[in-house]
Amino acid sequence: MPTWRLREFHDDDLDQAIQMWDQDRQADETVPVFPVSEVMAAARSGEPAVVAVVGDELVGMAVAQSKGERGWITLVALAAMWRNRGIGSQLIAEVERRLRGNGVRRISALLAPGATGAKALENSGYRARDGLLFYEKAEHLGASDAGLLAEIGGRVLPRGLWSALAGMEREKDAIERRIVLPLAEPALADRYGLTPPKAVILFGPPGTGKTSFAKAVASRLGWPFVELFPSRLAADTGGGLAASLRDAFTDLANLESVLLFIDEVEEIAGVRSGQAVDPGHGVTNELLKLIPGFRDHDDRLLICATNSVRSLDPAFLRPGRFDYVIPVGPPDRVAREAIWRRYLGPAADDVEVARLVAASEMFTPADIEFAARKGAHTAFEREVVERRGTPASTDDYLAAIADTRPTLTAQAITEFREDIDQYERL
Repeated sequence: MPTWRLREFHDDDLDQAIQMWDQDRQADETVPVFPVSEVMAAARSGEPAVVAVVGDELVGMAVAQSKGERGWITLVALAAMWRNRGIGSQLIAEVERRLRGNGVRRISALLAPGATGAKALENSGYRARDGLLFYEKAEHLGASDAGLLAEIGGRVLPRGLWSALAGMEREKDAIERRIVLPLAEPALADRYGLTPPKAVILFGPPGTGKTSFAKAVASRLGWPFVELFPSRLAADTGGGLAASLRDAFTDLANLESVLLFIDEVEEIAGVRSGQAVDPGHGVTNELLKLIPGFRDHDDRLLICATNSVRSLDPAFLRPGRFDYVIPVGPPDRVAREAIWRRYLGPAADDVEVARLVAASEMFTPADIEFAARKGAHTAFEREVVERRGTPASTDDYLAAIADTRPTLTAQAITEFREDIDQYERL
């Protein structure tokens, strides 16, 4: 039998390594914890990686990764005819030596039961630990998706945006029950014959937080967030708004999952005049044709927002295209207090929040944020001049409220209540 030797992994070994890894996995009938792409990327990036060769033939390989004092053996693979010859133990010993040179003091391995390398690890002094559970969560955004997402101006939003939403509990409860939960637990929804939503409309006065809710849903689901701006689509290509809209949806079809948000959707889905020369007629028709195709895919959600639901084309609003039509209204007293406390931060302990809540009755969340920032800036400028260490006061914020023009009007609120009666669909 020819002798084998150990050496450093080279990029030229990649094809043989993958082939051996595939044969090894099929022989053991096991599912690896670390995918081959991750293991080989680590090997090529300089992490400890050692191969056993007989002449030019690769017959064994071990790869590890390290972070601080912790190291992980991510692969031990052996050609079938070269097992039980001590090669696995020697590969592990060489990888251990390199890990120790990197400052690693605790080395672990995570293998499926019966996988190649288990016996070699036991022979090398490793002991299985009972009483542990292995948890794993696959992210929706793959490497190929990341480049496409950047090209179309999308992004993965940070976790925690949902829990950070202050106030607006009625809207938050409706959106969570109707949208978030069926999408977050699709298996449970399927058990009860519930089809998760694919498209919804949020409507309400400007500044009430429709965009924030859409971003929070994407954050909660862990899906990439893409916003289409109707005002920008026409400038993207020379083919007109309808062609730009079609191209955008074509790009989105290549993503594994996505939350698509269209704000001020009335710009491209307004009531059609019925005249063939109406430039908006073709755009609305195009969007109406695109939505059913978008709905055909799993892990997709379209959220459209509008300040004027009554201006949308009736065909756009029918149930076959949108599952829910949800109002997002101005904050009530309880919601305003929560929003004020969020934007005041630690300063909330030094001011009379109840007075601010009462004085901002017609304010949207965006108005409250602006007034809170304006009041804090007034106190900051005073401190720059006087250097007395005086915190922002209730009067600072009341003055900011008085100097802020509310987004809401009595007429806007009346129309919003009328729209709820006519268009809300929960």
